[in-house]
Amino acid sequence: MTVAYISHADCGRHDTGWGHPEHVGRLRAIPRALRNDFELFQSLEHVEGRHATPEDLALAHDRSYVERVRDIAEQGGGKLDPDTVTSEGSWDAATASAGSVLDGVDMVFDGRAQRAFAAVRPPGHHALRSRAMGFCLFGNVAVAAHYARQMHNAARVLIVDWDVHHGNGTQALVEHEPAIRFVSMHQWPWYPGTGAADDHGPHRSVWNVPMPAALEASVYVDSLTRAVDAATSAWTPDLVLISAGFDSLNGDPLGGFTLEMDHVELLTRQMVERATAWCGGRLVSALEGGYAPDRLGEACVTHLRALR
Repeated sequence: MTVAYISHADCGRHDTGWGHPEHVGRLRAIPRALRNDFELFQSLEHVEGRHATPEDLALAHDRSYVERVRDIAEQGGGKLDPDTVTSEGSWDAATASAGSVLDGVDMVFDGRAQRAFAAVRPPGHHALRSRAMGFCLFGNVAVAAHYARQMHNAARVLIVDWDVHHGNGTQALVEHEPAIRFVSMHQWPWYPGTGAADDHGPHRSVWNVPMPAALEASVYVDSLTRAVDAATSAWTPDLVLISAGFDSLNGDPLGGFTLEMDHVELLTRQMVERATAWCGGRLVSALEGGYAPDRLGEACVTHLRALR
């Protein structure tokens, strides 16, 4: 069973400063944790991802916005919104982040891997068509969904987002395409204030699962599982994409959910089982949030083990 672990050194060039929650130490924690599981490390197909092209990004974003992000980075960076910082290296980081997820899509469709995890930053699920938001520059998973449809003729794509924050950007970037279904479980009320349960999108292709903080962890797992099963009733995806936000873990500084490592394992295995039944196991997961680096690293290793 081949699982690809995809990353790119340029993701570290997105310099937000150590005082920012989304700093480079998040990414460094993952290989540090992976070194403690040599058997897992050896079993993975290690891949350096590619850079997404402006044409790739334009599958979900306005070309003028894509060019503006590049121009700002070339000028040394700056703030794109109150939370979203860029630096001179942010264009290369953001295109490597999106491109690594696209590489995962290519790999699961051409048979080089059955599943893939893209350990990347900046994250993507808050990025909108023409502006950055919430630490995110480009919608990595949303771009990948459109890419799978265009480049691999995927008739149906399912996106599952278990980040503690609603994936408002992903929803906005895919909800007008009924062949892409989006399921998001997120804390409510919480940033960014979107994702109400009755918001199903214009084609009723969105399943939002807003949840209060501090519930028993099994309630979150069961609620997300039920939503995934409802979204796929009489509808079989050709590809499963996961926005793997590990700020849903207990103790994360930016969330109030209570998941532990065994819940990460359970959610991952449930998605693997479903993907195996639906589409021969084709599943690509991309890192979103998670702001306690050591916990994030442990969660990514747990996630990778369960993807095998």
